Amino acid sequence: MTDLTAARRTFFGDIGFWADRTALHEAASLGRALQLKQLIDSGECVNTVTVDNITPLHDACIQGQPNCARLLLNAGAQVDVRTIHGSTPLCNACAAGNMECAKMLLDHGAKVNPSLTALTASPLHEACIRGNADLVRLLITNGALLEAYDIHFGNPLHTACAKGHVDCAQVLLNAGAKVNATKFHETALHHAARVEMVDMIELLVQFGGKVYARDNQEQKPIDYTEPGSPSEVCFKFYERARLSSDCRYAPKSTAAFQNRFTVQDGHQGSGGRRSTGHMSPHQKLPSL
Repeated sequence: MTDLTAARRTFFGDIGFWADRTALHEAASLGRALQLKQLIDSGECVNTVTVDNITPLHDACIQGQPNCARLLLNAGAQVDVRTIHGSTPLCNACAAGNMECAKMLLDHGAKVNPSLTALTASPLHEACIRGNADLVRLLITNGALLEAYDIHFGNPLHTACAKGHVDCAQVLLNAGAKVNATKFHETALHHAARVEMVDMIELLVQFGGKVYARDNQEQKPIDYTEPGSPSEVCFKFYERARLSSDCRYAPKSTAAFQNRFTVQDGHQGSGGRRSTGHMSPHQKLPSL
């Protein structure tokens, strides 16, 4: 037992002592700030971890308990400790969608881009899974990588689209996320097609999403929609509009074609406009 309770330093950081779940963990998880303060004042180690490397700070953040998180941080809780699965307290705060905890952790120096593992996603991925656009914006402002790649979800834009969070996708695209980046040749439009969200499809096409992109199964986004569904109708509309516009402007130079079709994007270029090579869904389309 002596070996198990010895302090140690590992890949996960200086994580204190092995233990089962302690009174500190329970108080932090349940938001019992007064009890937690009493335990801290009595000398309990705030960096005590369970056998799977969960600290009281992890518990406070995953349960969205900012008062308890503040007490732990002020008492010296380590901000970037990782669980056995690689999650940091910031990952947990983002998974919970708790802005207050996330801001607090960032103010205490939490890494916005912890190294990814096979078992954990980045804080930005977690925020996109949760669907908290304000949290996505906060992380990007603090330097979150827009193209961080998770082996399960792809990049954050793939994640937002797969989960059907249009607001998060909008924030990512406005910040410069690559609309046609691929995961096993799947683009964000493939993910949007699967969740049958017309608003998401329109947004992605507006930012230059390629309706003819094929994945590693040679499937286009439209191939993942239900026959006769609004999503299929939407894709057919854009495919026909694209063919019509390609034919109409074929004699013109590529530069002229790109200058003809643009979308508003306040984050792109000095003029606030970005060429897409596609027609915006809000532009007047050729007759079909």
